[in-house]
Amino acid sequence: MFRFTKFAKQTVISLFIVVLAAGCGSKTASSGDAKSQVTSAAPVSGASATSPSVDLSKVTLRVGQTGWGTLELGFKEAGLSDTPYKVQYSVFQGGNLQLEAMAAGNLDLGSTSEIPPIFASQAANGGNFKVIASFESTTLNQELVIPKGSPIKSVADLKGKKVAFVNATTAHYFLVKMLQASGLSWTDVEAVPLSTSDGLSALISGKVDALASYGNAIISSHQNGATELASAKDILSGNFLYEATPEAINDPAKHAAIVDFLARLNKFYAWSRSNQQKWAEITAANTKQPVEQAFDTLKKGEEQRPSKLSANFEKAIASEQDVADTLVGVGLLKSKVDVSATWSRAFEEELKKITAQSK
Repeated sequence: MFRFTKFAKQTVISLFIVVLAAGCGSKTASSGDAKSQVTSAAPVSGASATSPSVDLSKVTLRVGQTGWGTLELGFKEAGLSDTPYKVQYSVFQGGNLQLEAMAAGNLDLGSTSEIPPIFASQAANGGNFKVIASFESTTLNQELVIPKGSPIKSVADLKGKKVAFVNATTAHYFLVKMLQASGLSWTDVEAVPLSTSDGLSALISGKVDALASYGNAIISSHQNGATELASAKDILSGNFLYEATPEAINDPAKHAAIVDFLARLNKFYAWSRSNQQKWAEITAANTKQPVEQAFDTLKKGEEQRPSKLSANFEKAIASEQDVADTLVGVGLLKSKVDVSATWSRAFEEELKKITAQSK
């Protein structure tokens, strides 16, 4: 679940749980292929913070996703798309790009791994976001891969080689950790920051010697003969974050809409676990992979770490702080970062209610 340069790709992160973050509209095309859809209807059970005095019919919640539009399709298949407010979805290649859109005022709600907010918080305005929630998910499909026929046998063999990575994302972070574990420093390789799609193309065409990436890029790389050099499954925490703008947090109507959306999100996670074959078929169709492979990935991912919202702020903040301290230790951040300053507990009580209902 890093993001550092102007390229990148999280989230998720996970093949099936791609994030949610609000609309960027067509002007965020630089942040990935954007698409929008509006839906409307009734508050989901469990979104108790949706006050009767708030008129949600006038709300448009702009939500970002990473990948291929998982939430938009997932909510529809799970019968959760009948929101009493409008939802405008936009798709990005990475969580870091969602935060860029949020900084520009084009998103209300976004989802990332732990890394993008750390880098985004270093911006002059602090990034125009606050972390409002966390969720747990699989760390599979986050790998360092080498192209077909590569003579490279170990991470140590990458010394002096070109290694593509997705800047300011989990890929950034786990590449650092992999190099460290092999006795190499960041400067021992020629690190090339690329988007997920550009990194995949560079690997397949032989322009780089290895690629640190995640999700569909890793799946596609294997389909093109790439092999795993190292896995990040035991490096990453599996924690992912949701961010919202201060304006959305403080607006009573949008606040209520976000609570309702998070409640639906948790229900979607539960639905995908109970309908793995159906969700695998939908995933396969949208990611151009065999259904059997999509099912296997989903099944193993949910067995490793079931996707669900968490209300344990202390645990999530401590995990992200450890990541930030690691980045400082290798010189990727100039000074210590207090990640708790980027968090808001404005949704904590509502999250406790949502997560309690799913137990």
